[in-house]
Amino acid sequence: MNNASEVLRFAPWLGGLLALVCLLFALRSGKRKRLVDNLPTSKTTGVFIGLVELKGTAESQQPLTSYLASQSCVHYQWHVEEHWSRTVTENYTDSQGKTQTRTRHESGWKTVADGSEMIPFYVQDDFGVILLRPEGAKTEPITIFDETCGTSDPLYYGKGPAEAVSNSDYRRRFTESAVPLHAQLYVMGQAREREDVVAPEIAYDKSAPMFLISTRTEQQISSGFRWGFWGPGFLGLALCVTGFVVRDVASNVEPAGDLPAYLLVALAYLAVTGLGWGWMVYNSLIDLRQRVRQGWSQVDVQLKRRHDLIPNLVETVKGLRDYEQNLQTELAGLRSQMEATPPGVEGPDHRACGTILVAVQERYPELKANQSFLNLQKNLVDTEQRIALARGYFNEIAMFYNTRLEVVPDRFIGALGGLKSQSLMEANDFERAPVQVKLAS
Repeated sequence: MNNASEVLRFAPWLGGLLALVCLLFALRSGKRKRLVDNLPTSKTTGVFIGLVELKGTAESQQPLTSYLASQSCVHYQWHVEEHWSRTVTENYTDSQGKTQTRTRHESGWKTVADGSEMIPFYVQDDFGVILLRPEGAKTEPITIFDETCGTSDPLYYGKGPAEAVSNSDYRRRFTESAVPLHAQLYVMGQAREREDVVAPEIAYDKSAPMFLISTRTEQQISSGFRWGFWGPGFLGLALCVTGFVVRDVASNVEPAGDLPAYLLVALAYLAVTGLGWGWMVYNSLIDLRQRVRQGWSQVDVQLKRRHDLIPNLVETVKGLRDYEQNLQTELAGLRSQMEATPPGVEGPDHRACGTILVAVQERYPELKANQSFLNLQKNLVDTEQRIALARGYFNEIAMFYNTRLEVVPDRFIGALGGLKSQSLMEANDFERAPVQVKLAS
């Protein structure tokens, strides 16, 4: 008994250690919740290199067929469990030192077969598709099959093994979960360049803070992380105080008389929690600021691409009608677009370039047969769309960042860290009044 009391005297240390583990889990969930809440949803055509959040449907031209439900999907996993039960007779020694005999009933489920399969698939939204390679992701599928049956059901042996487990009750439970074809998905993962074509893809990256493929909504995922923060946090508080209560009980100390000490322990735990929370918030604000800077760099890359495309377009058109006065006027309009958008500077409304090109193409039908012009025109149109998406992404994530710096209590952490709000990217006067080139009739 004395040995047990000595062991229980270390209960505060054990309680404190378990409380620290709970706190670490709570901060981890809190960090992920803020990441989900802070990261704007990208469109498939606006995905750039880095961590992205997508919402769309799962699509594949050659989908899988799930094992149990025979449903079209891009990922599935199934289990077959068999129920068993038995009666156990055992001998034991009672409190008086006499040998006694007793029986007890045991039962449970044992997995007798399982399997899974997944394939790369596309996430589709209103703008297009992007390839997703799910290996290494945390996948949250939905249940598509759940049935329990006996040997009289064809399913019992049709999808399960012929052998029975020991002490079998000859009841089997068949369950299957999957990501069905066309299912609505929430995806967070790292975007990278594909090796086969010039396009991005989402794939596992060990440096990424999260790689998640879920059939739940963003709100449900955020709510789950919120409970993952508060639940372990309160459990840690309870374990921390309980350790001291157990020590006092083992030492024959009345717990009611030591309430001030328990209160002090609780306050110390809350103080450590506050410091951990402040560290988490500051790091999340720094991460958000870096994503704002990354968002601007994405706009800058596309502006540089547009700036490089326009001279090629000018030369292609110029080669057809080199000295015609009307054409020179139209080319001047294109050059003005280029000069107004040097690399690193947000330039005129993307509609102006498109309007000029369409007008030039209609006046000079020869351009419709010029493959070089058509390719350049397509690249420019794609670039203009990417600029618009990148600019929208930048403004959205900058707005998230600015909002975080305004709300309490984040604003106090931001002020202590010297963080300042980011100006949004606004249309300048040239964008509000796009260049209009008058073409001769």
